[in-house]
Amino acid sequence: MPSPLRICLVSPAHLANNPRLVKEATALQSAGYAVTVVFGRSVPGLDGADATLVRAHGLTARPVDYTRRRGTLAAEALHRFARWRARLVRKPSFDVAARAHHRAARALAEAASSTPAELYIGHTPAGLAAAGLAARMHRSLLGFDAEDFHSGETKELLARPSAQRTLASIEHALLPNCVHFTAASPLIAEAYASGYGMRKPVTVLNVFPLAMAPERPIAEPRTPGTPPRLYWFSQTIGPGRGLETFPQILGRMRTTCDLFLRGSPVPGYLDRLRQQAAAAGYRGAIELLPRAAPDEMARLAAGYDLGLALEESTPPNRDLCLTNKLFLYLLAGVPIVYSPTRAQCLFARDVGAAALEADLARPDETARTLDDYFSDPARRSAARTEAWTLARSRYHWDCEKCTLLSSVEAALATRRGRPIPA
Repeated sequence: MPSPLRICLVSPAHLANNPRLVKEATALQSAGYAVTVVFGRSVPGLDGADATLVRAHGLTARPVDYTRRRGTLAAEALHRFARWRARLVRKPSFDVAARAHHRAARALAEAASSTPAELYIGHTPAGLAAAGLAARMHRSLLGFDAEDFHSGETKELLARPSAQRTLASIEHALLPNCVHFTAASPLIAEAYASGYGMRKPVTVLNVFPLAMAPERPIAEPRTPGTPPRLYWFSQTIGPGRGLETFPQILGRMRTTCDLFLRGSPVPGYLDRLRQQAAAAGYRGAIELLPRAAPDEMARLAAGYDLGLALEESTPPNRDLCLTNKLFLYLLAGVPIVYSPTRAQCLFARDVGAAALEADLARPDETARTLDDYFSDPARRSAARTEAWTLARSRYHWDCEKCTLLSSVEAALATRRGRPIPA
């Protein structure tokens, strides 16, 4: 019997912070590939969660520690020197750009290079750079998973021309060589295709396995007469995610709602949010919920009336992405309140009654929309039924992973690719 083909996934993020990486690794492993995951370790408090995921899914994993500690001074100095060099030239070389872009890129590349594979798949530009270096060393195939449109991902990046140049050097050097290329939304795929003059990447949505879902839908998640419960989650609760504007809407509603936020708050952020809400006339509560294991998130969301997906339209990536919030709410059987980014508006056409638009720039209009929704029991019931049905008929990982596996199978069937540039 021939040995299974080897695939190495590379990311600078903790496994606990990257459910998409874990889903892809387990899907490939279940399909018979020999999978190794090389991932970064920068927050010691997440080590336990990473270890739990490795055990639960039987993963072969190689963590790369890049916490600042004794013995890392030389690596940090090389990273800063590369950033200085990148600022002096218009087109930094790939190797300089890789070291300048992320201080763990070289360490990730060394870990990946010590794991021979037929296909290396990078996640994030740092993972792409590391995967590219490993593929170059082993003369193997290269792939990339674009969870975001990275050249338009953050305001900080857009404000730093040298950072833009290093990212462009990495992407221009490696993306044309990728025989496997996936993106997390249709508009992210289109942005890469038009920006780099290449074939459009395959869209693999950020959906979740049906096994994570509640056993049954919750027809009415609260006792009659109690306030509706609105739900939002993220790894970090902080600015730039639409939350600051939403209390303006809540304060204009006739219906008093309670707002529940799950994640780790930026220091002082919740106090400021509550002050803004009180000033806007909001009468409900804003409650903090602790972070939870990824496998429990859908069941924890099921007891709420609406799930909030309040993305802003800037920087450009936020306008193009479809976050995992959308799909986790559907899996939980919870209708969605979405802000009208380009990507979310296109998505809303497909989910129909399971989604309500919340235009953050029109708080009075959105307040009326939410009041009308909560005053109509039949509409609420239909929305919950539609959310539950959509997740089981279309938006789940058991279906979406087939797209991933088809792309990987086609890439490996070539057994060849353009050589990774030196």
